[in-house]
Amino acid sequence: MSVWLSYTLSDFLLFTPHTYYRLFELYNRALWPLHLLAGALGLALLVLLCCGGAWRGRAIAAILAAAWLWVAWAYLLERYDSINWAARYFAVAFAVQAALLIVSGLVMNRFTPGAYAVNRVGVAIVGFALLLQPLVAPLTGRPWLQMEFFALAPDPTVAASIGALIALRRAHVTLLVIPLLWCALTGLTLWAMDAPEAPLMPAIAVLAVGLTGWKLMRRDAAVMRIGD
Repeated sequence: MSVWLSYTLSDFLLFTPHTYYRLFELYNRALWPLHLLAGALGLALLVLLCCGGAWRGRAIAAILAAAWLWVAWAYLLERYDSINWAARYFAVAFAVQAALLIVSGLVMNRFTPGAYAVNRVGVAIVGFALLLQPLVAPLTGRPWLQMEFFALAPDPTVAASIGALIALRRAHVTLLVIPLLWCALTGLTLWAMDAPEAPLMPAIAVLAVGLTGWKLMRRDAAVMRIGD
């Protein structure tokens, strides 16, 4: 028992921080200029969350589902799996999330952006994921080529998806499960690497839980008023 207690989280890492971040650099080099398309999709997502249109819910779902599917295949399965055997299972989870987004947003058309303050916080999270989160790399002393982008890398894709779900009128609890689990997983991974950005994704998860809880309480209060 004492032997197990002597281990730290970093002892279970399958790769070094250099290998982990270098993977993003090679990935970015291989994908350019797809970053331009990813940026356009991110901008479209932000506009759709802010502007009107009866069809925008389905468009939001399509963008998010495409982003999760691409990350599942192009990054997790094709790249990350080379340094982490668990990446193939992460890829399955990302594909499942894409399917859930398609069913809820495209098939059932349940994605309607809201106009309350809590929804605006969700839009702000999306903006952060698109514009500021990629700057984590240079701000923490890593090369610009190691930046992570929405629809290409997991963390910004998950963060933007959480923000988009918070920006919707409904509280989509089921759709938050996999993103929240990823926030915990990536937080632990980065913590094990002593990465300064380790608290970022867990903080977004905590914020998402709080905002979703507020939306649920507001919904329950509205139901009670109708019942009275």
